[in-house]
Amino acid sequence: MSKITAAEVNKLRKQTGAGMMDCKKALVEADGDFEAAVEFLRKKGQKVAAKRGDNEASEGLVIAKSNDAGTSGVIVKINCETDFVAKNAEFGNFADSIVNIALENGINNVEELNKQDANGITVEDSVTEQIGKIGEKIQISEVAKIDAEHVVAYNHPGNQVASLVGLNKSGEKVSEAGKDVAMQIAAMNPVALNQEGVSQEIIDKEIEIGKETARQEGKPEEMLEKIARGKLNKFFKENTLLEQAFIKDNKQTVSKYLNSVESGLTVTEFKRFSLQ
Repeated sequence: MSKITAAEVNKLRKQTGAGMMDCKKALVEADGDFEAAVEFLRKKGQKVAAKRGDNEASEGLVIAKSNDAGTSGVIVKINCETDFVAKNAEFGNFADSIVNIALENGINNVEELNKQDANGITVEDSVTEQIGKIGEKIQISEVAKIDAEHVVAYNHPGNQVASLVGLNKSGEKVSEAGKDVAMQIAAMNPVALNQEGVSQEIIDKEIEIGKETARQEGKPEEMLEKIARGKLNKFFKENTLLEQAFIKDNKQTVSKYLNSVESGLTVTEFKRFSLQ
């Protein structure tokens, strides 16, 4: 058996982030073969992943970023099991690196992100290594991308919720307006961009709720449909982004606010992820 030096252990620790004793054990098991030791630590991570696969990973971080040109952006949700890990700097740096990979490669789904390169291994294997180091379940649960004339990312303090908004124009004023709208999305959680974007399933559900509410209020049966439709219009105003009251000035809608910033300015698409 070859002698394992402290320098070798430290080198392995720096590359993998595993503990000193784990790195020494890996090098011993690999008889000093550095690559085999890395593989040993990865397998350890895979064992941890298998053991913790059924655990609930409801904590984590949501991070949104746009590129330097402001024409593309991604939003990624990475889950872990505990708030303690979510607030850990190492986990935060890892999550940030994954978001950068998604942004650099224009990724818009979890499957494709997991296949990307992360310092010589796949993102999926990198996640497995983190599981081995941290000792609890970690998973990339949601990924989305927006391309537009101008894309703005907003991360609420604590990274429990983030939003991404695409606009049809660019410029300094547009960028500032985009920040306002991105904050609106994070705070108000609209279900769609406008009325046309609301799914039929949601519409049917709201009509049924409206009918039942009116029925319980003793309204005539023949009036239920009309009353429910009226409630549906109110739902659209409260829950579609462009028709929502603007949070900084509730006397105007988001649509009117954007048009006041620059004629014809509007949102083309938005995304919002939350840990709630």
